[in-house]
Amino acid sequence: MENDATETARGRDFISQIVADEVAAGKNGGRVQTRFPPEPNGYLHIGHAKAICVDFGVAGEFGGTCYLRFDDTNPERETEEFVESIKRDVHWLGFDWGDRLRHASDYFPEIHDCAVELIKRGLAYVDHQNADDIRKNRGTLTEPGKNSPYRDRSVDENLRLFDAMKRGDVDEGVCVLRAKIDMASPNINLRDPTLYRVRRVAHQRTGSQWCIYPMYDYAHTLSDAIEGTTHSLCTLEFEDHRPLYDWFLDQLWQGRPSRPRQIEFSRANLMFTVTSKRKLKQLVEDKHVDGWDDPRMPTLAGIRRRGYTPESIVEFVRRIGTTKKEKVAELGQLEGCVREDLNERAPRRFAVLDPLKVVIETYPEGKEEWLEAANHPNKPELGVRKVPFAREILIEREDFMENAPSKFHRLKPGGEVRLRYGYIIKCERVVKDSAGNVTELHCSHDPASRSGSDESGRKVKGTIHWVSAKHARRAPVRLYDRLFSVPFPGDNLAKELNPDSLKIVSNAALEPALADAAAEERFQFERLGYFIADRVLSKPGAPVFNRTVTLRDSWAKLEQEALAKLPRDDADH
Repeated sequence: MENDATETARGRDFISQIVADEVAAGKNGGRVQTRFPPEPNGYLHIGHAKAICVDFGVAGEFGGTCYLRFDDTNPERETEEFVESIKRDVHWLGFDWGDRLRHASDYFPEIHDCAVELIKRGLAYVDHQNADDIRKNRGTLTEPGKNSPYRDRSVDENLRLFDAMKRGDVDEGVCVLRAKIDMASPNINLRDPTLYRVRRVAHQRTGSQWCIYPMYDYAHTLSDAIEGTTHSLCTLEFEDHRPLYDWFLDQLWQGRPSRPRQIEFSRANLMFTVTSKRKLKQLVEDKHVDGWDDPRMPTLAGIRRRGYTPESIVEFVRRIGTTKKEKVAELGQLEGCVREDLNERAPRRFAVLDPLKVVIETYPEGKEEWLEAANHPNKPELGVRKVPFAREILIEREDFMENAPSKFHRLKPGGEVRLRYGYIIKCERVVKDSAGNVTELHCSHDPASRSGSDESGRKVKGTIHWVSAKHARRAPVRLYDRLFSVPFPGDNLAKELNPDSLKIVSNAALEPALADAAAEERFQFERLGYFIADRVLSKPGAPVFNRTVTLRDSWAKLEQEALAKLPRDDADH
């Protein structure tokens, strides 16, 4: 599916133009190879979706290949659970790496040999400063760093010490291997970066084979080169790392058949959410959410459970574009893509979340009808279904107002409304409990007004949905909203959470057809929004529904106000 998905994911942008120019010039023999290189230390989120579309998209656009490579250099934080979740998410988005699954750990021997080569050429040394001293001596943005007292060790000594690190003769934190570049460089990344550190932690793939592990920048660069990557596409936070990426290649990859080129693009920054792995992990560990796949989370696993479609995410990525300029996208823009997609594909059903009983006194007791209802108002090819109707029905409590204004076109005392696919009814009497709360409505109906065979010729302004009380199926419905109440969450996540991000309706009334909904089956509950049968909580014959999105964006005004307060460049969207 790679070509189909990538074709919809991308249009021509600055990256495509760069690649097109290089292909035309015959660079790398006209070959295009990219990679999506996640670290397996968490679940993918919506920001990764953009990277996936860009990486696979560029390759697909030019008839090239894209590798899925796990940059697994930090065994303390990496698990097989994260690996499998990433593979599921990439496939779910519609992309396939075929036989091109790789790991940085596949290249550990070659990466180690390259470090030995740097030592032999006097370009790397073993540093016995502790971590605090290394950090302190690195300098600041305005002050140069200081050379390590161990920087001028001999090649032979460095080779011996590095070999001792590799054999496990050195404890964690005692020393590291650093590149010898320039401690006075204005780019802090070039101030003798660490290449290897000692970690006595079993790796999820290599076990206890290694007790030294390469640092991300070093391993990432060499993995790209070893694989044959032509275009290393990454987000803008790696722009300052590009000189280091090129330094590694200059020292270790001269004269090779192809050399990767790093190109940076802007992240997918969304309002009312966070895409920091550290913050997402904090939400999970502090139990503010129910795991990485909680439907309120911006992880791909979470938004899949929420009911977002992969097609809508790919369309969102296309709309926000691939540029060099940092942007802030409204979450409403993503939700708008979801609504557009679901509007076309989701069959319609009736559900009542806050039921109010209605007794139609003029309808015969014991009588039942099965009314014909369209599965989709604009797609007759999706067919029809039968909805049961009887003397007692349930409507949404908010569809009745006792002291209604003149423009209230739903049910009110003495007022009329049409039941969707059913009759026109009139409210004759309101029943209340001892506390004055409305408990049920008694209505009359016009037998000649049934939809599809209306002989009355009368029209009323309001139409509401309903469910037969006798035939209603009961099920939990989970109403999800945005996880945060502020547009740009900071570090104090607990205080910025939206207290209404989840409301649970424990016993919603559903039309009978919904009782057989399969996990991940999507519907529009008429007048309420789009819903999906939860893939984790649903059981055969006992679905649990999640609200994906409402029918309209109720947060648009807040988002526009927040964007108006940003500097113009940041607010550009």
